[in-house]
Amino acid sequence: MRTETPQPIYLKDYRPPAYLIDRIDLDVSLNPTETVIRATMAVRRNGDPDAPSGPLVLSGEDLTLKSVAIDDVTLTDKAFVPGTDTLTLTAVPNAPFTLTIVNTINPTANKRLMGLYRSNGTYCTQCEAEGFRRITYAIDRPDNLSVYTVRLEAEKDDAPVLLANGNLMETGEVQGTGRHYAVWHDPHPKPSYLFAMVGGDLEVLSDRFTTASGRQVALNIYVEHGKAARCHYAMDALKRSMTWDEQVWSREYDLDIFNVVAVSDFNMGAMENKGLNIFNDKYVLADPNTATDQDYAHIEAIIAHEYFHNWTGNRITCRDWFQLCLKEGLTVYRDQEFTADMRSAAVKRIQDVRTLRSQQFPEDAGPLAHPVRPDKYLEINNFYTATVYEKGAEIIRMLKTLIGDDAFWRGMALYFERHDGDAATVDQFLACFAEAADTDLSDFALWYAQAGTPELTVISAYDAQARTLTLDLGQSIPSTPGQNQKRPMPLPVRIGLVSADGHDMPLETNTTLIDGDTIILDEAAKTVTFSNVDEKPAVSALRGFSAPVRITHALTDDERRHLAAHDSDPFNRWQALQDILLGELIAATKTVRDGDRPQFASDLAEIVLASAIDDTLDPAFRALLLAPPSEADVAREIRSDVDPDAIYVARKGLQAALAAPMAEALAAIYETMGNQNGREFSPDAASAGRRALRNATLVYLALSDGGTTRLVAQFDTATTMTDRIAALSLLVAGDDRAAADAALERFFSAHSGDALVIDKWFTLQATAAHAATPDRVEALMAHDAFSMKTPNRVRALIGSFAMANQRQFNRADGRGFDLVGDVVITLDRDNPQVAARLLSAFRSWQALEPIRRKAAEHTLRRIADIDGLSPDVRDIVDRTLSG
Repeated sequence: MRTETPQPIYLKDYRPPAYLIDRIDLDVSLNPTETVIRATMAVRRNGDPDAPSGPLVLSGEDLTLKSVAIDDVTLTDKAFVPGTDTLTLTAVPNAPFTLTIVNTINPTANKRLMGLYRSNGTYCTQCEAEGFRRITYAIDRPDNLSVYTVRLEAEKDDAPVLLANGNLMETGEVQGTGRHYAVWHDPHPKPSYLFAMVGGDLEVLSDRFTTASGRQVALNIYVEHGKAARCHYAMDALKRSMTWDEQVWSREYDLDIFNVVAVSDFNMGAMENKGLNIFNDKYVLADPNTATDQDYAHIEAIIAHEYFHNWTGNRITCRDWFQLCLKEGLTVYRDQEFTADMRSAAVKRIQDVRTLRSQQFPEDAGPLAHPVRPDKYLEINNFYTATVYEKGAEIIRMLKTLIGDDAFWRGMALYFERHDGDAATVDQFLACFAEAADTDLSDFALWYAQAGTPELTVISAYDAQARTLTLDLGQSIPSTPGQNQKRPMPLPVRIGLVSADGHDMPLETNTTLIDGDTIILDEAAKTVTFSNVDEKPAVSALRGFSAPVRITHALTDDERRHLAAHDSDPFNRWQALQDILLGELIAATKTVRDGDRPQFASDLAEIVLASAIDDTLDPAFRALLLAPPSEADVAREIRSDVDPDAIYVARKGLQAALAAPMAEALAAIYETMGNQNGREFSPDAASAGRRALRNATLVYLALSDGGTTRLVAQFDTATTMTDRIAALSLLVAGDDRAAADAALERFFSAHSGDALVIDKWFTLQATAAHAATPDRVEALMAHDAFSMKTPNRVRALIGSFAMANQRQFNRADGRGFDLVGDVVITLDRDNPQVAARLLSAFRSWQALEPIRRKAAEHTLRRIADIDGLSPDVRDIVDRTLSG
């Protein structure tokens, strides 16, 4: 493992590779401890062929070099220089040549899960971002596109299934050896990070898809034996994704085969390798007894995301890793739109914004802030962030708003036509839309270059005599590491004026509005006046969350209540109710810190219940309206001097204050939503919405008399994992430890053989806010079912504790910080990528109150003082401390 101090890489220093590899033929002889790789590469100079040739430098890590040959002539040791992570050929021909390298690797010893490794006996690869260099020496960068042909060979009993990118060309036996082989060819040039191969004893679920042009595509999902029956929803999601991409984006699949392999040991969620997607099995396997509705939704979204990469990431890839958002932000936007079409668009938009605010806003506000397209990095694995993904998607959404639907689709068509087969840049992407819309997007490009979440202010003034409404809009962007001066950026601000009777009023103004209701705030301040406004309206600003900003909107309490009851924009209706509750929680938190008991407005229950009982609304939307802001939401709005204990007490007080007056009505909803009228389980959006609403009421009913009895009854009689987990989570979070422990024991006994379900068992215990939770987490680390070598298990227990247990991770005595810090130190030795992501839980430490802040800093400095940290962890800890 590399442990040297990482050196920054700068976008301004980008240079094209001196050499290009147009073709790579791999002959791979799989062996658990000594896999032999023979790589034959067609190499040519990239530039003036008559200029003197320089050395050819290839990347390679943890490889055992056996031989190097040029044009079938074996080189002597003097002709090349092996380095720690490079192989330098000192003299190569000016003319194109064939380079052959033979090396060996040990897949079983590969605990980093990058390159080629073994997962439960299955050979598997992960090459993004820089894993191919752990398979063989190569130009391992995204702007080198090669056509791959792969011959895989293995013991037939050990690995009867042999897969690689592209189409299957040939299979056969290796006579007299017990081994067999398969040859795969991918005709589409691709960068090395999209290479994949798999060998193992796997079960398959197969299907077929007919493309819009009539081609037949074989679809296969490979899993461990006995699990194929749990792949049907993933297969259905894949086929719907393919259809949607044809119908909405005019993108057709381009190979004869599309394979998915699900493995249990995987550092990421999934990987879009061309024609051979490799998945963490939690995003493939599902049935009613083992998967929640949230699991089904994640499977649908991630299957779609990886498939959509076929065009936005594979056919057109990124020139360098600074352009990562070009493939990820665009593809997240695509999968969000797919899910919105498959399910409820309003609910999906709220969920996406909640994700953005909970993951990306804290990133933008802390020491790990970086632009969507960074200008430097130390370890690229640390830039697979919410900023690149979620904020990157929001930029695409704003672009579509700014230039309009027609110009957006013309720009996308031009992008696909102009850059198919290219390694492109954000600038080239934007140029297509500027051309299609005949507009200047140079100011819009600032969204990619400037870090930080813009602050939007909205102040309204109504003149009854003139019948005008004036809106004063302003924007500012806070300083972030390395960026103290920021320029205003184009913000699309969608506006509605809601009358006293709850209707939208006409918008009449001399200011140009996009789509008739959207102001473009492209300077620090702007005033917009609406005319012929017959009454003072409630101003609904930033409808649909039209820009990824923090908004300060000078509304009265009555105006917020009016919007919560009548706003025609679902997002802003939800937001108005959230703002009301947030205001109450922030005030209550201050009261708790002052040593007093929090009090809440007497009409809160009436306001919340009005939406909950409105059966004209989607049940899934009603469930969101019932849920108060999370502890993390409150902390994010307080921003500094945060006391998680006080927030916890305030939020529990709010739930208790709401529970009693709503109990009768919520009990009726609980019973109604639980009546399935003989319907069999379905993961569809409507059915999932009914379950979501029923379990949202359960949160409050659990606080009323007989709450524990109701929870135990639902846990014991539940016919879906969704309902069982909902009851168990509330039991574990409650005060009846005996009932909770008994339910946990029964749950483990019933599901001990299913790793994905036991992950839920670990998570529930790690996220309980009880004072004893750190002790329990440490005890669970010694449990037979826990392994530090399994990323899913580490994320389920330690990751959940660090990321989702605000109270216990941020303990004043530093116990939570030290627990996670110790795991980071231990894990860094084998899997630095997972260790670094755990460490990012400290990103908001500077916002804590002084005692907790000091404790967090102590843990961070303890980690920073360790010699031999991986570049991954060194990068995160240094940036976290320096911000």
